[in-house]
Amino acid sequence: MLLFLNSPWILMHFSMFIIVIHIYVNAYIVIRTKMRLIGTVSGEVRPTEFNILLSTSDIEKGSFVKINHEVYGWVLARIDSLKRYIDPRGEEILLARAYTVGYKRDKQILIPRTPFKPEERVYSADRDLIMNVIGLSRSRLNNIYIGLLEGHDIPVYLDVKKSIGKHMSVLAKTGAGKSYTVAVILEELLRADIPCLIIDPHGEYSSLKYENDDYDAMLQFNVKPRSYEKKVTEYAANIVANPDAERLTLKPRFTLDELIEIMPMRLNDNQKSILYNVMRRLENVEYTLQDIINAVRLDNSKARWKVISGLETLRNSGVFDGKPISMKQLVRGGNASIINLKGVEPRIQELILAKIAKDLFNAIKLGEIPPFFFLVEEAHNFCPERGFGDALSSQILRTVASEGRKFGFYLCVVSQRPARIDKNVLSQCNTQIILKITNPNDLRAIGQSIEGFTPGMEDDIKELSIGQALIVGECVEQPITVNIRARESKHYSAVETEKRVEIRKKSIIEKIKPIFIEKEPAKEKEKIKPPEEKKKTKIDRLKSIFLKDE
Repeated sequence: MLLFLNSPWILMHFSMFIIVIHIYVNAYIVIRTKMRLIGTVSGEVRPTEFNILLSTSDIEKGSFVKINHEVYGWVLARIDSLKRYIDPRGEEILLARAYTVGYKRDKQILIPRTPFKPEERVYSADRDLIMNVIGLSRSRLNNIYIGLLEGHDIPVYLDVKKSIGKHMSVLAKTGAGKSYTVAVILEELLRADIPCLIIDPHGEYSSLKYENDDYDAMLQFNVKPRSYEKKVTEYAANIVANPDAERLTLKPRFTLDELIEIMPMRLNDNQKSILYNVMRRLENVEYTLQDIINAVRLDNSKARWKVISGLETLRNSGVFDGKPISMKQLVRGGNASIINLKGVEPRIQELILAKIAKDLFNAIKLGEIPPFFFLVEEAHNFCPERGFGDALSSQILRTVASEGRKFGFYLCVVSQRPARIDKNVLSQCNTQIILKITNPNDLRAIGQSIEGFTPGMEDDIKELSIGQALIVGECVEQPITVNIRARESKHYSAVETEKRVEIRKKSIIEKIKPIFIEKEPAKEKEKIKPPEEKKKTKIDRLKSIFLKDE
């Protein structure tokens, strides 16, 4: 028996058998762990970066890979660049440059202190390693499902508190998918029952009320069509331009400082003095803006005319005429209030935002409303960087950016011109979702607002496709590129929204036209008498307040 086992022929075949078993076991392990070999380390190796001689051509820039370190185990890395060469024999060589993301230990991402071995094998990174190192959530519950990780079919769930809790910005050039991305975020926040208030200058977000019908796109991201009509209320200052919205009316009661702050022009000391005297007299009386105007008219100073002009601008906005909407009505759990400013002149838009933000800030400091998400579209118009003009809303937005988070006032600024946003406001946004941007000034502004911004990140932003975003901030351990998911609700561009409004306006006009045509002859015969007695009574009331003996 021993002689039989000592036979060279038997030993040779036994060795081959062991080798085959070893190969099959390794292959089985690779298959079971989904390890796909993509190449080997080549050339100079550093702990922070290395070259990969690729054995496959289907690797893309930005893809995550993993490499085994003899001391630290599996380490995550990311492809930074790809190059093709022709060697002296005429054969094509694919070379990738990768930078080390790191490995996770005690909830921290660490970089190896020593280089990887030369010719070490490099594999495509598996889902668990990527999610663990980058810090991605594994469930949609109470998280924001923003899309799929570029190069990997891994859903990206962002922690709600980390994403919006320290303010957010969404930045992109026109047409890159900025408003679409914002709508995805709003859908997720509404699913999580987080109150949202949206400043919407172009009327783009009313489409949240309608279900998406792009089934192919939704299938790709595993989402279903959904209408948020029951969760969305739309308010508008210009009801003619926005016939489906509720009328926006705000409380006309101001402190002296508030009134001076929202006046559409700067007042000198004499003009402020006139307002001071008027507001002091009206302190314990219910009043309207017209009451303030009438009271200012009683002043004999020439300075009163500029004050009256400013007050009339406020009155003519129509926003302070009628039963005011309370801040509790605007900010309700699980609901979104859209402030549609379409058809409103820019200065009045600033005024409306300033007044709403001021009232909301006071309300949340007093604990009258819950924490909420405050989204400002076209933010460069409402809090411009110094040198690009000033806005009535600038100061309150700066205050919200610096102090709002501790009260639960979570700001999100949205813009296609980052360079024109107040740099102090932009730098306070801890989470930045950046879609394609190519303007050098805008890229520079983004770089100044992000700690650790690199030239490589700038290149990534310029090379993004439509619908892709670079996400940076506390909600992710490392910057990641994401394909933004399909919306559950319908998407309308500003142009499409305009067309829908025009159709709706024509429909309403056709319905009410017979009523007006029928009553028109009767109107011609009527003699409309001015309400002299009513006016006289109102003026007498004001005179009794302002002209009584001291």
